[in-house]
Amino acid sequence: MVTTYLGPRPLDFVKSIKVKLGIVVIGAVAVTVGAIFLSLTFGVHSRFAFIGGLVVSLLVIQLLAHGMVLPLRQMAAATRAMAGGDYSMRVTSTARDEVGSLATAFNTMAAELEAADSQRRELIANVSHELRTPVAALRARLENLADGVEALDGEAVTAMLKATHRLSKLVDQLLQLSQFESGAIELDRQSFWLSEIVDDAVAEVRPVNAEVRIVTEVPEGLAGVGDPNRIHEVLTNLLTNAVRHSPPGGKVLVRGTQAGEGVRIEVCDEGTGVPAGDLERIFDRFYRVNGARASGSGGAGLGLAIARSIVELHGGRIKAEARSPVGCRVVFHLPK
Repeated sequence: MVTTYLGPRPLDFVKSIKVKLGIVVIGAVAVTVGAIFLSLTFGVHSRFAFIGGLVVSLLVIQLLAHGMVLPLRQMAAATRAMAGGDYSMRVTSTARDEVGSLATAFNTMAAELEAADSQRRELIANVSHELRTPVAALRARLENLADGVEALDGEAVTAMLKATHRLSKLVDQLLQLSQFESGAIELDRQSFWLSEIVDDAVAEVRPVNAEVRIVTEVPEGLAGVGDPNRIHEVLTNLLTNAVRHSPPGGKVLVRGTQAGEGVRIEVCDEGTGVPAGDLERIFDRFYRVNGARASGSGGAGLGLAIARSIVELHGGRIKAEARSPVGCRVVFHLPK
């Protein structure tokens, strides 16, 4: 539930909390003196005039100070809600002073915590789903072997090895992503020939789908600076993704060009493409484009996330673009 509080307050136009406090004090004193003066003017006993002045002063202080402390009370209530796992509460402050700035910062923090909690829940659900599939297949095969329903032959061993390989790869990718996020990975920066890394990556990925041609356009002598092993990993992830989603007889193009003092690498496919609204999100962990990626396609949705982490660790940038008439182009830049 999002809690909002509408309507300006008497001192919202003041930009300093110190000035506000001064106005409250001066206002309270002025009202007290005025109330006492009026009481004496109308012949009220001095004792009652003083008490009346205090009462009026307290009412004025309550009126002016209420708007100053209300956002703080709202933040205290929202903090208690956050401690219970509810990150939806927000503080609406129309003040322009330090309390208003604090309320804005609090709302930003609450929104980020809510997004982080949502990502955490989604990550747990996705990891559980990705682990459940190979574990269930492996368990079913082992139960069949234990019950004598199935013989321990080469096919059974191969199937179980594939399941364990998928599990191992998923765990390795999750560990690698956590290392990127914690800053535990260091780069072995050096100069390299881009054509050599591209050729190695193509040779590694080509068996994934022999029906798809991989064409390279990388000039000889085009050099880059970075960690060759990590750049190789980026290319294999992008190529694997492109090959898997290209139609039989399709073509995947890898192009390298000079871009200022750095290099620009493109990986283009002829698949179904990516909707415009998903071009930014395809680099998120476990994100899948509806209709374009299926859980059984062989990937866990981590390859592009790892590629982005590696490119950004090099100080570069990566993005996805739609191709015309069909297909997708992933472009990344590596500075020197």
